[in-house]
Amino acid sequence: MARPLVAIVGRPNTGKSTLFNRLVGERRAIVEDLPGTTRDRIYAEASWGGVTFDVVDTGGLLSEQEIERASAAEIAQATQEQAELAIEQADVIVFMVDGQAGVTAGDHEVADLIRRAKRPVLLAVNKAEARNIQDAAVEFYELGLGDPYPISALHGTGVGDLLDAIIAHLPETTEAEREEVPSIAIVGRPNVGKSALLNALLGQSRQIVSSIPGTTRDAVDTEITWAGNRVVLVDTAGIRRPGRIERGIEKYSVLRSTRAVERADVAVLVIDATEPFTAQDQAIAGAIAEAKKGIIVAVNKWDLVEKDHRTMKEFTEKAREAFHFISYAPIVFISALTGQRVNQVMELALAIFAERQRRIPTGELNRVIRDAVYRHPPPTKPNKWLKIYYVTQADVNPPTFVFFVNAPQNVHFSYKRYLENTLRKHYGFTGTPIVMRFRARRGDE
Repeated sequence: MARPLVAIVGRPNTGKSTLFNRLVGERRAIVEDLPGTTRDRIYAEASWGGVTFDVVDTGGLLSEQEIERASAAEIAQATQEQAELAIEQADVIVFMVDGQAGVTAGDHEVADLIRRAKRPVLLAVNKAEARNIQDAAVEFYELGLGDPYPISALHGTGVGDLLDAIIAHLPETTEAEREEVPSIAIVGRPNVGKSALLNALLGQSRQIVSSIPGTTRDAVDTEITWAGNRVVLVDTAGIRRPGRIERGIEKYSVLRSTRAVERADVAVLVIDATEPFTAQDQAIAGAIAEAKKGIIVAVNKWDLVEKDHRTMKEFTEKAREAFHFISYAPIVFISALTGQRVNQVMELALAIFAERQRRIPTGELNRVIRDAVYRHPPPTKPNKWLKIYYVTQADVNPPTFVFFVNAPQNVHFSYKRYLENTLRKHYGFTGTPIVMRFRARRGDE
């Protein structure tokens, strides 16, 4: 059974993201003293009093006139729709208002919107650090949403009382033991179609999609069920070259994207079929490989490419050359816009996750390696001879093998590659790096 959901909504710059970060115990939402910083819905897990629930942060709600006057009206409207969808999905709504600003006409508009949702609503009067603001919080009764809760999301004042009220209004759930769920990060340069791919996978407008580079600022986790399997999808902000990272909001976005790769099992690297491969594409692929994560190269916008019977083969050859250091990565040609081969992305990701969990019996593993060494013995030089005694699989996700040898320093990189190719030939391990460690046997140290 899904965990209950608490949505934090309100006008721009009322402190929603600050409260979100306090509830989930980490800096997941970007916090800047700028209205409109949060545009998409940000989900995370929180616990209080032994009860676990999900929290969603949303972009600030605007009036229709404000949306029309916004410099990016398209994004403002999409932000509004995302917040309204969060309200519909929530079990409890926390309506954040600014205690220092007092009751505004905009607050009344949001209150009217929230009432239509017919959900339990808790009115959080934020920025109430000072006693006079706490006393003045009573004026928010006029919104007709019940008792106001004076809080300071920044300092934590009153947040415990608010959490007690949240727990009291949550539906009772019996949470099953959490199984291991594959996490799939969607990464790539800005404006290659990452959010469009996520939308195509979900079949709903879960993430704002726009042709403006950098629209997605936050890494957003979404749990779905695909072919009977629970999967967590992570859409991330476009990763730019370090020299082009602006201070402030984009700095945090890039950091979050990198962390998303680190906590994922499989990363889908989205590249633009209509543009040449870039050094940044290669850098992102390198970061995924260095983090030892599974990887798929998704060539998006394939519907825009003029092609004949050789086009896909020629493109694949060029991609293999550009990304030679991830030769194990499958390449899939997709169109997030039309849905072409989008299903293959998920099918491949789940297959790669399964490959990363594979364990090879020690006896079988040693037979394969002994045969490989017999067919192609290690190079021998004076004082450089190498003997492999045995090998064992030490871990999964990624598959990790420990080779016990007489002299680890004598293992040439070309022979490491030969041993890796042997493992892939026999066991596949498609889409995932293989970690190989060489250690001296006791007595050889």
